[in-house]
Amino acid sequence: MCNLYSELKPREAVRDIFGVSDNRAAAFEPLPAIFPGNTVPVIRPAEDGDREIVISSWGFPLPMKGKAPKRVTNMRDDKLTSPFWADSFRRRRCLVPVTSFAEPKGRRPATWHWFALGEDRPLFAFAGVWRRYNGPLSAGGESVSVDVHAFMTTKPNPLVATVHPSRMPVMLTRPEEWDCWLNGTAEEARALIGPLPAEEMAMVQSGPERRDLAA
Repeated sequence: MCNLYSELKPREAVRDIFGVSDNRAAAFEPLPAIFPGNTVPVIRPAEDGDREIVISSWGFPLPMKGKAPKRVTNMRDDKLTSPFWADSFRRRRCLVPVTSFAEPKGRRPATWHWFALGEDRPLFAFAGVWRRYNGPLSAGGESVSVDVHAFMTTKPNPLVATVHPSRMPVMLTRPEEWDCWLNGTAEEARALIGPLPAEEMAMVQSGPERRDLAA
């Protein structure tokens, strides 16, 4: 389950690659380490159908009695009909721009293994979902209204399975996949869910660092 990734490209590069006009793109900076609860860019259809880049908080808050809501960062591909996810999958899909993601192995300290499309960290997208959350983000905190997102996970390919044997993010790498995920039917989007072939990606960094050192 991926809970750490990077987005190393500047706003202009993300805009150009994902086809978003300048006046529809929020301001953001590259980040070598993105953790649950961080606010980051996502791409989604605007009300008129054009794409927009908005800033969203990573993780759907799950209420916990007497505690701060738990951030649920990943949506499993076998939970598409869960009430927690189903409406967002049908109606509110988004793209999460990424240059690399990390999975830990071992403990005290863990070794973080970073995966990307190549050493030069080309942009791709996690297959995401979003919704508007209204409620507190901390125990006893004030209610807020904020966009939140999560992304799909699926069974791992053989490369990722060497580190995480059960899950990996759904990685969308081509413009036609991005368009289908954003604008296709639920059935068409479902057909995109699966592991990226191992030969299309690489392990680009391993070590204790919880950030992409290519930044």
